[in-house]
Amino acid sequence: MSRVQQEALSRTALGVFRLNGQFLAVAEKLAEPAGLTAAWWQVLGAVLPEPLPVAGIARVMGITRQSVQRIADLLVRDGLAVYAPNPAHRRAKLLAPTEAGRAAIARIGPGHAELAARLTAELGGPEALEETVRVLERLSAALEAVEAEAGREG
Repeated sequence: MSRVQQEALSRTALGVFRLNGQFLAVAEKLAEPAGLTAAWWQVLGAVLPEPLPVAGIARVMGITRQSVQRIADLLVRDGLAVYAPNPAHRRAKLLAPTEAGRAAIARIGPGHAELAARLTAELGGPEALEETVRVLERLSAALEAVEAEAGREG
């Protein structure tokens, strides 16, 4: 790896770390009126399309299974989610949102929509936002491929 590549990788990592912090701060603000935290929103949002096991949520979100388990238990405790039987695995229950959980997520919608509109305008329009998303998804997929290859080698 050349020095230029190393510097670009370092700048990318630092930029992503900063972006992560910025997104977490914004997510906390958006989630607060709904009675959620950013982490609760993240886990609950992962199961809106379909129930998932804790390990599946962790994989999709890129966080530890233990963190997801702790949050899932709190969501269930507060009536925002339930554990459902998993036909594919007896012990790994599926996490599913309740109506209260869906309602909490819905309360985030207006603030989320406003932020999306403002961010889209700041970036220069919908095409610029889509390109940003494509680049981030490509970076994530490339990093996954590199890590998978390193796992096969090691």
